[in-house]
Amino acid sequence: MLDSLASTPLAVTVPVIVESSWLIESRLGSAAEARFLQSLMLGEIERLDMDDADCSRVGKLVDSYADLGLGVVDASVVAVAERLGVTQIATLDHRHFTVVRPSHIAAFELLL
Repeated sequence: MLDSLASTPLAVTVPVIVESSWLIESRLGSAAEARFLQSLMLGEIERLDMDDADCSRVGKLVDSYADLGLGVVDASVVAVAERLGVTQIATLDHRHFTVVRPSHIAAFELLL
């Protein structure tokens, strides 16, 4: 699926790295997880760190969307996207990302 985004730079928050690593290892094995981590180290996927304001925003999003079950991973994507002005999200999670309203745009453009 990500092949269609080959020319689009991809970036992930640290919570996304943790969740992705767990999913990749549990479904595809340790070798696949190691390849994912190597792609981060090579800069093929950019790691986006979170600052204090992002962490505060994550808490507010988790609280605001408690009925939706928005967790720290997805909220971290929203918070960092807001700070950086990102409008496009590569995700399979349409359930959360079609409902959440970022502060800087009406809605994210979902790429997958």
